[in-house]
Amino acid sequence: MKKRKKKLKRSVKGFFGICIFVGFIYLLFEGVSYYVIINNNFTPVFNHEEYFYAEDFGINVIKSEYDFDDDGIDDYSDILLGAQKERDNNPTYVSKYYDGGYPPDDEGVCTDVIWRALLEAGYYLKDMMVYDITKDGKDETSYYDIDYRDDNIDFRRVGNQEVFLERYTESLTTNIYNIEEFMPGDIVVFDYGAHIAIISDKRNENGIPYLIQNRDPSQEEKEEDRLEKTEMSVTGHYRFTFNNDLKRLIEKIS
Repeated sequence: MKKRKKKLKRSVKGFFGICIFVGFIYLLFEGVSYYVIINNNFTPVFNHEEYFYAEDFGINVIKSEYDFDDDGIDDYSDILLGAQKERDNNPTYVSKYYDGGYPPDDEGVCTDVIWRALLEAGYYLKDMMVYDITKDGKDETSYYDIDYRDDNIDFRRVGNQEVFLERYTESLTTNIYNIEEFMPGDIVVFDYGAHIAIISDKRNENGIPYLIQNRDPSQEEKEEDRLEKTEMSVTGHYRFTFNNDLKRLIEKIS
């Protein structure tokens, strides 16, 4: 009988020990998540089916002062809307060359998300880049690293898109934990030209925004919580803000 009581005591102690250990791990995980949010001075206030929005962290979404296509929607919102349409269309990841440059609506790669999103705001990225690459030439001041020009593909290469964005748009922080600096419709480049995507209006529990992207053939949905999880680093962060340089460029191709 005494042996049974001892075994029972040990079993009870073991059970409570496991419970305490599991509880400790849970509290540690919650504490780390809380620290990340508090360290950024933001705390989410509402969960929208497991994702959040900027206002849940007390962040005001910036609206553009420009409405380039005069549709009653500001440029930043239009760019996000274009990316969301790409998300909903969910084109198959197909990397190939197309005569005329443009792939069909049901196909594309990461760079196609960008020009399609900009088109929603009235900006024809291909036309702007073709002109800019042409006038750039090949001399000591050349910006684009292109040996042989091809208007059908040059505007669909990440490195070329990044050069254009660096020259004509607003360049911002690449620190993803400065969550108030990332706005819906912003464009991010990874690993110096390896990949490109658009910032969503959705955010995870730490305030890190989702990405709207077409990254590879295995991807099932085009809007993902991967900015904090990807092995790649953000090396470029751009906001497509209408300015005098863009205005002059557009006037030349009109």
